[in-house]
Amino acid sequence: MTWVGVVIALVGALGYALGAALQQFEAVSEGATLALVRRPRWWIGGVIGFAGASLHAVALSVAPLVVVQPVSVATLVFAVPLAATLHGRRPRRAEIAGSIAVAVGLLGLMLLVPAHNVTPVLSDVHALELIGCVALVVAVAFTVARRLKGPAKALLMAVGAGAVTATVSTFVRVVGGGLEGDLGRLLHWFTLAIPVLLVCAVVLLQKSYAVGYFGIAYAGVQVVDPITSVTAGAVLLGESLPTEMSKAIPALLAAGLLIAGTITLGRLTPDHSKPAAAPAEPERIGDPVVASEAA
Repeated sequence: MTWVGVVIALVGALGYALGAALQQFEAVSEGATLALVRRPRWWIGGVIGFAGASLHAVALSVAPLVVVQPVSVATLVFAVPLAATLHGRRPRRAEIAGSIAVAVGLLGLMLLVPAHNVTPVLSDVHALELIGCVALVVAVAFTVARRLKGPAKALLMAVGAGAVTATVSTFVRVVGGGLEGDLGRLLHWFTLAIPVLLVCAVVLLQKSYAVGYFGIAYAGVQVVDPITSVTAGAVLLGESLPTEMSKAIPALLAAGLLIAGTITLGRLTPDHSKPAAAPAEPERIGDPVVASEAA
């Protein structure tokens, strides 16, 4: 079932990447405001992204968090050709190299992380501690981001957004993986926390996209999300990570390759900026202002 979860997560990654690209275009033009709800393309992107996220949730219900979450990095591999197509161009060589690095690093982690599954268990105290830590990360990231501009601002906002999306995945893993056929286990505050956290994640993502640097923001989310999720899975849920030196070192090398490729893609993916203001209409000779100046 582990590899079934990986395949489902990969399909969901494609949908999530396409949805994010569509929503980012609208967030740049309209800003991260309620005006977005009047944009049909933003809703289309939201529906596609939600479908991808739903598949990711299904994957989390059948496979460990430490296996499924790194697959989300593959969304950046999909996002590169999608962004290039939207801009009417072919991917650059460096973008292709970055995509290969991410794919190789991801495959390396999939082969090295233990494949056995465990029933996820999270206490109320640990759940509240997780939410508190993530809230602190978001508060610090967005407070500092207010003082910055450009890629640095987008990256810091992406760190906060990625931490929240990782929290959503952690709770989905606990709820979905802990059902074991008993739907009565859905009657828990964890189930109610998921949509609340999801809304927070969507809002934070739109704010990071609206800065205008899709590659930087998206890469930041895709690195922070799996790292936070894998950490939560190992520390809070008891999911195993490679501990033997023969596996730990290759795993670290694969993770380094994955992160390096993600950063490369983030730097090279086309940035989007708000459209330039339309040039002022030239004044006509017959206008009253021109006539008065001529007099």
